Amino acid sequence: MMTDPSQYDSLAAHLSDLQERSQKWHKPLSSMFLTEEEQAAMQRLFPESDTLRYDGGYPNARNKKVIFLYDQEDDFSDVVCLEAETDQRFRKIGHRDVLGALMHLQIDRHTFGDFWVEENRIYLYTSEQMAPFLMDHLTRIGQLSVSFHICEKHPEQTFHTKRLEIIMASERLDAAVAGITHCSRSEAKEMIRRGLVQLNHSVVEEPDELCNNNVVISIRKVGRFQYVGPIRRTRNGRLVGEFLQYV
Repeated sequence: MMTDPSQYDSLAAHLSDLQERSQKWHKPLSSMFLTEEEQAAMQRLFPESDTLRYDGGYPNARNKKVIFLYDQEDDFSDVVCLEAETDQRFRKIGHRDVLGALMHLQIDRHTFGDFWVEENRIYLYTSEQMAPFLMDHLTRIGQLSVSFHICEKHPEQTFHTKRLEIIMASERLDAAVAGITHCSRSEAKEMIRRGLVQLNHSVVEEPDELCNNNVVISIRKVGRFQYVGPIRRTRNGRLVGEFLQYV
């Protein structure tokens, strides 16, 4: 996860260079895949427009490329989806197994985007340039032999959530974190100040940030939660908020 400001400066400079070259050469150019945190930082400097978009292969992708277009009519994207059919009757594999196999190839995490395992398939988003290498070398995951090919359709990952009702003093971030983690407000403030909490994928250091409807709160080693909004007040005036926990 990218948290060092100097790394963001380097990324911003790289994207600025891509944007300049795209306009100079009159051709579309794309970055590597960015994490949600990197996207949140870059969207302030490179907001989406007719000639700039963030693309991960499907609308709700978590990892996305920044694609620079030289005119608004261009629909260029170099994001492709790889698919492998698997027989998992005797050996189940999961997200960690796939990530381990990818890292074993000694490739940069930014060269591929979202990936997930279904009952009898694995889906993996990457770039057109990287796809041949992965199809040639990603042939074994755990104890399963796999064979990837390009999937013409772009399937979407389903993110499962669990509904929670959280009692909190207010819609301040420290109150929400305290309610989610069942700790005191002072402990929640300390977690925020230590950089353990993200609001919409950006690290925040001030505990008095307000949580608007549908913001995403990520707490390190706890999980990711979407605040849907207030439901009611308790008898003693405390707020009951609805959250969706990603599971």
